[in-house]
Amino acid sequence: MSTTHGTFYGWGGLSLDTSELSSRTISAVRTGFGISGAVALILGLLMLFWPEATLSVIAFFFGLYFLISGAVRVVSGIASPMSAGLRVLNILVGLLLFILGVAAIRNPIPSLAVLGMVVGIAWIIEGIMALTETETGGSRWYAITFGVLSIIAGVVVLFLPVESLAALVIFGGIFLVVLGVVQIVRAITFGRGTVRTA
Repeated sequence: MSTTHGTFYGWGGLSLDTSELSSRTISAVRTGFGISGAVALILGLLMLFWPEATLSVIAFFFGLYFLISGAVRVVSGIASPMSAGLRVLNILVGLLLFILGVAAIRNPIPSLAVLGMVVGIAWIIEGIMALTETETGGSRWYAITFGVLSIIAGVVVLFLPVESLAALVIFGGIFLVVLGVVQIVRAITFGRGTVRTA
């Protein structure tokens, strides 16, 4: 990775130079991060303080989170001025998360293992995207933190044996709260410390 003329270049040359974004675009991106962060935080707290929640309720919570996160990613990919590769990745990953979210909400989850697989894969994809789409300004480290935590959350849920719904609720709730807080901080810091276009 290297830095040239204020732009941070990440894997595959994909970058988001916040100095090239207008104040209106910065505000829209912050709103998207803030919404997905707030949803993650609220749903995580609900899961942690509702220990008797059923499998279908937990599936609905995760589905709602991925649906909103996917929608925010699609809108960001369409509306934000970014490289063509990053735009396409954002839209494709957003659509995938959106579809996973809809599937979790509309279709009864047949087993704990299937729910864990859906959540794990979605979190890993979301984490890889956060690490791939690099950005300038103060929120870069929060993006990296979000990406790493999301991948860890996905691996824990996907590969470690979650033997009961209670264990998935605890793991999932804690990770949603942490990811939500990081995403809210990212929303606050996104685009700060850069010279923006009009």
